[in-house]
Amino acid sequence: MTGIVDALAPLFALIALGAVLGRARFPGGDFWPRLERVIYYLLFPAMLVATLATADVSQVSVLPLAVALLGTMLLLGAVLWLARTRLALSPPAFTSAFQGVVRFNTYVGVAGAAALYGEPGLTVAAVAIALMVPTANILCVLAFVASGTIVSDHQGQASVRKSVLALLRNPLILACMVGVALNVSGIGLPGVTEPALELLGQAALPLGLVAVGVALRLSALWRGGRAFWLSSAMKLVVTPLLVAGLAWLVGLHGVELNVALLFAALPTATSAYILARQLGGDAELMAAIITGQTLLAMLAMPLVLQLAGTG
Repeated sequence: MTGIVDALAPLFALIALGAVLGRARFPGGDFWPRLERVIYYLLFPAMLVATLATADVSQVSVLPLAVALLGTMLLLGAVLWLARTRLALSPPAFTSAFQGVVRFNTYVGVAGAAALYGEPGLTVAAVAIALMVPTANILCVLAFVASGTIVSDHQGQASVRKSVLALLRNPLILACMVGVALNVSGIGLPGVTEPALELLGQAALPLGLVAVGVALRLSALWRGGRAFWLSSAMKLVVTPLLVAGLAWLVGLHGVELNVALLFAALPTATSAYILARQLGGDAELMAAIITGQTLLAMLAMPLVLQLAGTG
């Protein structure tokens, strides 16, 4: 347990630093939104391309990993949808709870995989992102549409169209595709491109974790209520159990199992707040879920890995 905590503690320290900087509004203005765009559109994609283009992806058990991670995501999404009447949540609240269960924080996941398992963990995490990001986004947009939170006028249609286009232009998905294409084609990263992308990628994780902390809104926790506890229990307790069960069924082991369990215990993504605002979700509840799950994950992640005997 000590080794796991020691590896993850610097990650949580950077998130805490971000929370302090955000509360102090330092350095002020629109610095953090602009920096987050740099991380999302440049630094993080550079890290994914550098990792996937040069890694031995053939050593990753992609199908078993997909069964464990995507199988859990699809199963929980279906359960939530079938139980929506019993949950007695308003459509906006339901979509926020849905996002709280299905989405995951890529910055924390990749940083954790790299800290715990080194380069092999980083490679598996990149493959997991390539599998999970499009699936999570598609499921969440479908949940908004099916819940009826998007009005059926021109503005509502524009919101859906904007979300679909954003998915097609998602820099993480595009970076994974480019990285895999460079790997499979044998081109790799010739000349100075490899060290240059690696340098850019090295800045992604620490800055990304600080940005996660800046996005936390402690005051929003008072808006959580039943929907918060429901999504958090499904995200941080049920998800790891399902991933562990499916991983056992498909024979996932080693670093791949460890990273799968790490991703299962991740809090929801901070970008879920933006989607909630765009598509008619409960944005304040989403902020509460993001903040509360991030804090709870600081306990859940080491505990899940320890109980599973990984790390």
